[in-house]
Amino acid sequence: MQTAPKITCIRSADWIAAWDGKAGRHVYLRNGDVAFQGDRIVHVGGRYEGPVATEIDGRRRFVMPGLINVHNHPANMPSFRGVREELGNVNFYQSGLYDGRTAFAADDVDRPWNALLAFTEMLRSGVTTYVDMSFPYPGWIDAVAKSGLRAYLAPLYESQHWHVPNAYTLTYRPEADRGRRAFADAMAVIDAAEAHPSGRMMGMVAPMAIDTCDADLLVDSLAEARRRQRPIQLHAGEAVMEFLEMTRRHGKTQVQWLKEIGFLAEGVTIGHGLFLGHHSWLSWDFREDIDILAEAGVSVAHCPTPFSRYGITMESFGGYVRAGINMGIGTDTHPHNMIEEMRTAIIMSRVTERRISGGRTLDVFNAATIGGARILHRDDLGRLAPGAKADIVLIATDDNWMLPVYDPLRCLVFTAADRAVRDVFVDGTKVLDGGRVVGFDAMEAAQNVQRMQDYGARRAAERDHSGRRAEEIAPTTLPMG
Repeated sequence: MQTAPKITCIRSADWIAAWDGKAGRHVYLRNGDVAFQGDRIVHVGGRYEGPVATEIDGRRRFVMPGLINVHNHPANMPSFRGVREELGNVNFYQSGLYDGRTAFAADDVDRPWNALLAFTEMLRSGVTTYVDMSFPYPGWIDAVAKSGLRAYLAPLYESQHWHVPNAYTLTYRPEADRGRRAFADAMAVIDAAEAHPSGRMMGMVAPMAIDTCDADLLVDSLAEARRRQRPIQLHAGEAVMEFLEMTRRHGKTQVQWLKEIGFLAEGVTIGHGLFLGHHSWLSWDFREDIDILAEAGVSVAHCPTPFSRYGITMESFGGYVRAGINMGIGTDTHPHNMIEEMRTAIIMSRVTERRISGGRTLDVFNAATIGGARILHRDDLGRLAPGAKADIVLIATDDNWMLPVYDPLRCLVFTAADRAVRDVFVDGTKVLDGGRVVGFDAMEAAQNVQRMQDYGARRAAERDHSGRRAEEIAPTTLPMG
């Protein structure tokens, strides 16, 4: 006879970000308990009076739901650290998306080290669930299993891929079968992930980008997502070059074209969604893209950091929220620090709107929790409530970066960030213990990414379209003496 899992209770927490199901919102509670049994929360609020096997002292702690990172590329980004922060091409409207990055890209065999370093950053910033948008590579599922994170694997595929023959031209090279083999392979990866014994991996259908996927591939992808009852996400509105290409092909915005082919629907997520018809950089006449997305029930995954580094902002996060679009937050680049990403989203929205009410902590916290849960079609994530998954984060309210505590979320987002994150539970299992990653050696991952970057820098000229050396592609801040 199988016995029920024993109950763990976080006792007398200073602060709790609890979910009020009747009001449909997060609320603060003071000096309460959070109890969980196995992978499910059984109590949030006043004192838990049932039998307890393990008691955790919640004094001097803020207990909040695990954050949901809805858009990132962990197998690629860590090895760009120190390289990509000022890597942008004026010929491509400031974007660093196309030019220079491939010279530093990791080989497939080394991508698991990149991923593990990214997982370290996610865990230390309170992420419990993330979406992994990667082209399939050996060891992907094994790396995810080590992390302890709840993962949605989103293997990428496309009909054609970007090709940059020089520093001022973007072209497209078609795949031999217009991406059909890669589409099938991606679905096989999803099947393998969902069969993993950890039970923490699921799939997301992820055609790569609006300018690299044919209409029939997108339509078939949406049909497959519906058949599997899984979420789907597409990069769109990511760059001026993309907007220009799509209007050249179709004479209409990306959103207008997606509506025309029947791709916009409840449950679809647009990754980024910045450069739509209303954006001031485009001077386009049609300005109703946001309204179309809201009416269709489409979500947007917002990743402010990489764009802010190019001098680009969404116009604006607060405006999308007010239009009724469900928003999520992702860490599209290094560091995969979710709390810092939330801060950047708030600040850039305020700067864009030129008013303090242009970006609210509440809206960004909602995006990082229940907004992300909606993107993943889950009502048991992103909230502390009985029956929800035991994905829980403990923040040290006695950390000097948090003190004094008037509003713990503002203290966390605007000041403390990952420095105050102490413990993280996924499915009731501790995956971050006192700030230390439990499932793998974080320093080993970091050292291997250093090795990868050194190797990439030495061979940069071999991979660059113009034979540029690493120091020509990404000059160091100070000259070498």
